[in-house]
Amino acid sequence: MKPTSSKSLKSSPGMRPLTRRSLLGLAATGALAATLLPFPATAMAAPATPVRAELPAPTGPHAIGTYSTRLVDRSRHDPWVGGQPYRELMVSVWYPAAKGAAHGHRLAPYMTPGAARAWDAAAGQHGIPKGAVDWSGTRTHAYAGAPVDATGGRRPVLLYTSGAGDPRTWNTSLVEELASRGYIVVTVDHTYEAPGVEFPGGRVVDNAPLMKAFAEADKEGKVPALLKKVGDVRAADDSFVLDSLSSLPKGLGNVMNLQQVGAVGQSAGGIAAAQTMYQDRRVKAGINMDGTLEYNQEPKGTNFMPVARHGLDRPFLLMGSDRPTEPAWKEFLSRSTGWKRNVTMRGSQHQTYTDLAPILPQTGVGRKVIEKNIGTVQPKRATAAQRAYVTSFFDHWLRDRDDHLLDGPSARWPEMKFAGMQLGK
Repeated sequence: MKPTSSKSLKSSPGMRPLTRRSLLGLAATGALAATLLPFPATAMAAPATPVRAELPAPTGPHAIGTYSTRLVDRSRHDPWVGGQPYRELMVSVWYPAAKGAAHGHRLAPYMTPGAARAWDAAAGQHGIPKGAVDWSGTRTHAYAGAPVDATGGRRPVLLYTSGAGDPRTWNTSLVEELASRGYIVVTVDHTYEAPGVEFPGGRVVDNAPLMKAFAEADKEGKVPALLKKVGDVRAADDSFVLDSLSSLPKGLGNVMNLQQVGAVGQSAGGIAAAQTMYQDRRVKAGINMDGTLEYNQEPKGTNFMPVARHGLDRPFLLMGSDRPTEPAWKEFLSRSTGWKRNVTMRGSQHQTYTDLAPILPQTGVGRKVIEKNIGTVQPKRATAAQRAYVTSFFDHWLRDRDDHLLDGPSARWPEMKFAGMQLGK
């Protein structure tokens, strides 16, 4: 998440969501140029009834299926709840579906009802008025439980992790695009960190244990140590998920190419992608979308994470929002011996790399709210650019398909600026 003072923590009934500027800061690269959004400058009232938001349709050739499941790691105690002798996670798998996927299968909801209630209380930190979006009524483009397309051989696997305080659904527009283009994408909720994780049977757990730990660390001056723990927990979660993939039901394990694994995430999810890749060599390529690489709430050029201090020897892409590059990114790029790029989206904000870009304009808020939260970049262009660059990167390094988009600036995507081209290998 975006760095700030820990004093910005706030509460809401039944849960304590992280604000936009709390745990695990972000990095950003930048120039100051953009096209203004075509929205009225005055704020509009939130819809009288919650809207069922529309996500941009995926553009790949495959229909999409999705399946959610609970995973239990009995090799470790839960790091946030001391009396729990195991770690449990919820994950969703998004995949190319067999022909006729629509027959007998419904489009999956954006969120389950319990998780949706928790997220509705927390989403205000992103400028979304409470009650403005029907999160569980909003539909994805993926068919729930549809059979996987087993005709294309084994497919590359991607781990996607959202930012701290965000649910695993919070970049479905990107995840669906990747699945429609032939990837199997696994999205991960980090239990007791997301605002509400709903398990089978309707049990919902919130992030109160982590928020309590954060308050204590802040009082004792130990926030960097807590941030290190959060990063370590996320990396351990991701490695456990990789351990579990081959045993997934519904034939999913049989179509995964676990020799071609990538990791991608936004904010703290981007941090997790980098740190997991540093610790787990099964991850061959990774993308960090606007996540810092140091254990400070505000980037200070101190207390670098191990991945920043040592770099990576495999391909990695940094995608930043429109601010100056933080010191940890510079350190990471100087230490990395593998292929690397540092790309900025002009006129963007931290949450531009999430579903906030397509959803916020549908909630009735005015231009000032939109610019504060997703910047001045055109929302549709922002989502399309993110999809194009993420797909290009993984196609190159996991499928040996190079469209050369990452070779340098593109006339098609003037929103994207390359920083330090000499850093590429």
